[in-house]
Amino acid sequence: MKKKIKDLIFICLITIIPTLLIWLPFFAKIESFWTIPLGKDGMATIVANYDGPLYIVIAKSLYNTEIIKQITSFPLPVEYYAAHFPLFPLLIRLIAPLFGFPYAMLLTTIFTSIFCIYFFYKLARTKLNESQAKWLTFIFSIFPARWLITRSIGSPEPLFVGAIIASVYYFREKKYLLSGIMGMIAQLTKSPGILLFVAYIIAIFIQESSRLTNLKQEKKINSLNLLKYLPILLIPLSLIIIFIIYGIRFNDFFAYFHSGDNIHLFFPPFQVFNYSSHWVGTFWLEEVIFVYLLSSWGIIKLFKNKETILASVSTIFFASILFVAHRDIIRYLLPAVPFLIWGYKDILLKKEFRPVIFLIIIPIYLFAIGFISQNKMPIADWAPLL
Repeated sequence: MKKKIKDLIFICLITIIPTLLIWLPFFAKIESFWTIPLGKDGMATIVANYDGPLYIVIAKSLYNTEIIKQITSFPLPVEYYAAHFPLFPLLIRLIAPLFGFPYAMLLTTIFTSIFCIYFFYKLARTKLNESQAKWLTFIFSIFPARWLITRSIGSPEPLFVGAIIASVYYFREKKYLLSGIMGMIAQLTKSPGILLFVAYIIAIFIQESSRLTNLKQEKKINSLNLLKYLPILLIPLSLIIIFIIYGIRFNDFFAYFHSGDNIHLFFPPFQVFNYSSHWVGTFWLEEVIFVYLLSSWGIIKLFKNKETILASVSTIFFASILFVAHRDIIRYLLPAVPFLIWGYKDILLKKEFRPVIFLIIIPIYLFAIGFISQNKMPIADWAPLL
């Protein structure tokens, strides 16, 4: 019991301290840090970061279109909110009576970040000793910088990524009901949750095919038991439930697909290099190639190490970003990041690599505060969001 408490304290510390350090210059209303302009809005900058205020609107309105029109002055059609799934705003609404909606949103992000990093640690402990698992978990708590940013503002990503890690963890442990429940949580949080279901179908096919290959023909039928995987159907079922809710609230079962410029998937692939695309807007894109390179090699390493489930999940989410035309492409890859880190563990756990991690902490921090200072929604009147 004492060891579990110590582990939890460690997880809480590496989750909360980096976030507090990012908040610090905004809380102190420091207008410039390390020559980086941060503005004068203080913590309002943190709360105003995309898409936090939109989730506050959903938390207050529960997709009631009339209430949405009353509490927001954002130049967005009410259907736009269908792109933002309900679980994260429901959690905000749950604790909002105690803290108010803006800070309830930030606290929800912190709590779900602890949940996420806790399950990464549990996954790491399945094959690593305590010190190795803690070091790998520390890396995941701050890297990549875009991940640290999303868990330091109002964002559903920590809950989404955490639920995926938890689902994969239980799937590997053959606890399929818990895996399905966690997959359902992921789906209720963000629309790409359905990709987890696709990844499981692929993983099941690979696992069962491999297992049956060496069996005699008469034993194959008796050995093929797919009923144990039924709980993963909770994932698409929860998506149908969301669409039913949309049918009631928006009078449109397919409101998600009519939510406007929210689905950034395009054909042919690699449209991110079209600098004229609305959500790209720059030709400075070479780092995207490194994202593709490191991701694909990490997936190969996972398959090579026979991490079928982790590799399948990573492959599906990686394949999806090949069709994403958005400058913020790393955010779309975040569900695969914990498993890619696992794939590179042989390098990341080397003592020689530790100075590299400590070196990049400073640029991670500077990038994070600079990004947050600019990635904010223009909000003239906060009163309806409080």
